[in-house]
Amino acid sequence: MGPHPAVAAIRLAVRRVLHDVLTDVQRSSENDPPHEQAPPPLVLVACSGGADSMALASALAFEAPKLGVRAGGITVDHGLQPGSDLRAAEVVVRLTALGLTPVESVAVDVGRDGGPEAAARDARYAALDAAAERHSAAAVLLGHTRDDQAETVLLGLARGSGIRSLSGMAAISGVAGRYRRPFLHIDRQTARKACMVQSLPVWDDPHNTDPAYTRSRLRHEGLPALEKALGKGVVEALARTAQLSRDDADALDSWATQAEATVRDAAGLLECAKLYALPPAVRRRIVRRAAIDAGAPAGSLFARHIEEVDRLITGWRGQGAINLPGKVVAQRQGGRLVIRQG
Repeated sequence: MGPHPAVAAIRLAVRRVLHDVLTDVQRSSENDPPHEQAPPPLVLVACSGGADSMALASALAFEAPKLGVRAGGITVDHGLQPGSDLRAAEVVVRLTALGLTPVESVAVDVGRDGGPEAAARDARYAALDAAAERHSAAAVLLGHTRDDQAETVLLGLARGSGIRSLSGMAAISGVAGRYRRPFLHIDRQTARKACMVQSLPVWDDPHNTDPAYTRSRLRHEGLPALEKALGKGVVEALARTAQLSRDDADALDSWATQAEATVRDAAGLLECAKLYALPPAVRRRIVRRAAIDAGAPAGSLFARHIEEVDRLITGWRGQGAINLPGKVVAQRQGGRLVIRQG
């Protein structure tokens, strides 16, 4: 008799990602000297102790040895709750019991930039990046589910963001494709069921039910209200929207990359007349990229900023310079769009 369907589903998802990681490692090592035998690649799982990441850790522990992959785990102590260090220590014990090695807990200081959720996320990813570098990990697995993807799409929609924001979380992201999300097509309930049938202890973060956090309100109030009004299947539809939006955004990004070289003069400045001739979605991508290259922080550069700069191209009436985040200034000079540090 095979494993429970929930367990089988999470193991299959992890197995596919591990195959992809191995393929990427083999490709990157094709130019290595033939006499050097590389050690088996290490894949880490980021684990909070919740159902999603514990299900992911158990599947990694089961699948990795069969593919000749080393498996380890990292838990991040954000220090936002009393006893968080003890909770992190418990997660280390659980991951070690699964057979993962190395396993470690990393404490971080959470700042305030961007609000509590964004600050915690920034601190967490910085810690995971450092751990991946420290252990020379080929990949870090994250337990984001289809439900998380649906929430991310709705948050992007509420902010009035563009199609890139609506595309949600990528299955592969980070430096050199470091982060992998095997569960984006698996619902949260499946992960919880997999933990239950395997008798895996899980921890429910009280922040996930705290209405002070936007994502928590969306999870417990917003999405249920949408399902009540529109019927079941909202989560699946939002996740599908994310994938379709990502495909479109990738195509537009590629178009913008190709078009950028055609709208610069011999000195490398952007020519407004040539920018004006481009479709708005392509033009604004070029403008956004130029602002980021000039020093504007990507996370602080919103659609309204790009729209203001875009009016220097499409609605020029002699208006002055536009101030952007990061002390970057955009202005029109002699038919050229100049974006630079102010």
